[in-house]
Amino acid sequence: MTISTRGAAKAPAVLVLEDGRAFRGRAYGAVGETFGEAVFSTGMTGYQETLTDPSYHRQVVVMTAPHVGNTGVNDEDPESGRIWVSGYVVRDPARVPSNWRSQRSLDEELERQGVVGISGVDTRALTRHLRERGAMRVGIFSGDAVADEATLLARVLRAPEMVGADLCAEVATKETYVVPAIGTKKFTVAAIDLGIKGMTPHRMAERGIEVHVLPATATLEDVYAVEPDGVFFSNGPGDPATADHPVSVMQGVLERKTPLFGICFGNQILGRALGFGTYKLKYGHRGINQPVQDRTTGKVEVTAHNHGFAVDAPLDKVSETKFGRAEVSHVCLNDQVVEGLQLLDQPAFSVQYHPEAAAGPHDAAYLFDRFVSLMEGQRA
Repeated sequence: MTISTRGAAKAPAVLVLEDGRAFRGRAYGAVGETFGEAVFSTGMTGYQETLTDPSYHRQVVVMTAPHVGNTGVNDEDPESGRIWVSGYVVRDPARVPSNWRSQRSLDEELERQGVVGISGVDTRALTRHLRERGAMRVGIFSGDAVADEATLLARVLRAPEMVGADLCAEVATKETYVVPAIGTKKFTVAAIDLGIKGMTPHRMAERGIEVHVLPATATLEDVYAVEPDGVFFSNGPGDPATADHPVSVMQGVLERKTPLFGICFGNQILGRALGFGTYKLKYGHRGINQPVQDRTTGKVEVTAHNHGFAVDAPLDKVSETKFGRAEVSHVCLNDQVVEGLQLLDQPAFSVQYHPEAAAGPHDAAYLFDRFVSLMEGQRA
């Protein structure tokens, strides 16, 4: 990535997909070039949480909502210490942000953090293209980086693909840190950071849980050194087929029958730990309006998603695994993709979406209470 931050508001820009389709617009944020996987997010709000979600590492996010940046940027809503997206694509950016919490414009924040973006793009046409052709590599070029499209396409085709990408260690904490319980401490949880969002340990802390956030490279010995009542595996970027170390650690947790909860990447890790495969979705699920059914209750939830891979597990039967019986607990009603797993013979479950509701609906907040119930049952 090469970046300049001069003239972002006026520089011409071009977006080039790996299949040769190109879209022209104006620079938004930093000026230069960037590469990643083109994906689209269907949320109409929550752009600040999206930008700072580590799961978007090495992805260029296309916003389907036409107006972006209306509420500006503040220092309270980020889900991590920086913007993780590789690039940002919007149609009509706000000229003047308007919100009592706003501290600066989104354009200024993208420029400050060196994120190359493009505005003035027909994002509806781009999204339809990605739905038909699938997520693919892309480059955004602005200012001096703009060249003829054949040259730019060649540069895009040299960029790495998401399949086979091992990325969680690149976004995870390097050192263990502790999020204290709010109020009376009831439990201790070891959370494996594969790209964790800041709101996730906060949701556990609200329920009296002291959360020890460990690096993605943490060993089973590191996990049990904190004497956990439960173990949590977070969301994160990349191809779950590369995550052999987290899978091995999770299998060790399952062997000890410690209460276990995983979300997003953590769901894919549980799938692999149980012996299921994973696969890449055509264009993935991203946004805060995805319908999911909890098959244990029959209720339908509106949920927040960010995943391009899924677990390949049977929907119509209980599966026998080395850790006991397992079943699909949640399913996406749009395409029948596996959205949750649970073990029937020990306290372990996971979901493919984001119950922490940052940003997004609160329909799935009960899952943190379900985790607490598992730890209470184990203690009893």
